[in-house]
Amino acid sequence: MTLGAPFSLEDKTAIVTGASGHLGKAFTEALLTAGAKVDIYGRDQKIVDYHSYLIEIYGSDKVDYHKVDFHDEHSLRAALHDTIKKNESIDILINNAYEFSKLTGFNDDSGRVENISKAQWIRSFESGVFWAAAAIQIIGEQMKQQRAGSIINISSMYGLVSPHPSLYEGSSAFNPPSYSVVKSALIALTRYTAAFYGSYNVRCNAIAPGAFPNVETNSYNSPDQKLLDRLAQKTVLNRYGDPEDLKGPAIFLASDASNYITGHTLVVDGGWTIT
Repeated sequence: MTLGAPFSLEDKTAIVTGASGHLGKAFTEALLTAGAKVDIYGRDQKIVDYHSYLIEIYGSDKVDYHKVDFHDEHSLRAALHDTIKKNESIDILINNAYEFSKLTGFNDDSGRVENISKAQWIRSFESGVFWAAAAIQIIGEQMKQQRAGSIINISSMYGLVSPHPSLYEGSSAFNPPSYSVVKSALIALTRYTAAFYGSYNVRCNAIAPGAFPNVETNSYNSPDQKLLDRLAQKTVLNRYGDPEDLKGPAIFLASDASNYITGHTLVVDGGWTIT
């Protein structure tokens, strides 16, 4: 599929963090489909395997990768500088990486509001806010020099509203309080970045996905059918989200189609938060 102006991303270079994850793949493939060259970031073998998969489809000149542990700040910053060094410009940054695990309180009794530890709070802040802030420091400065660029932070509807306790009755799955807090903070970071980088023609916006459960892989974070039904019923469109639903919003905010939009949070939730 070829997208015409102003949605085309031909001759643009993008970075996607957490690119081999459930939503990261959708963002990556959306950018590639729109014509961008994409440098994908991840911290384990999945990013290597995903890179191999993508070059078979889009070609080796369209996809690069960095395998980097984001908890190692020095390695993260070095990787970002390496991407800058390899490319004439960096036009798009999608800050998507976040650690969904027991270490940040997900789907484990240790992460409930009455139990969550300082270590879980701090790890959630690190992955949910600092990783994006560090990337913005480096890539945003490059964009300022170029006097152009689009930064997209992936927040959540839970940065705007709270999950309802009834969703999780009888289920082991739940979102810890730290997740809502850091996703709200990411929206604040989006506004702040937009305000201070705007005079350089660098835009910063956020996408706040609603319920996008991972039903493709069987893991400790996989929801049961009861929870899936409840998620669908909470939306006015009567279904939970598919990663495909995020491709259009990502292309819109990355492209010239949104040239006069900055500091905005685009909610993609099937109408969940309007009721």
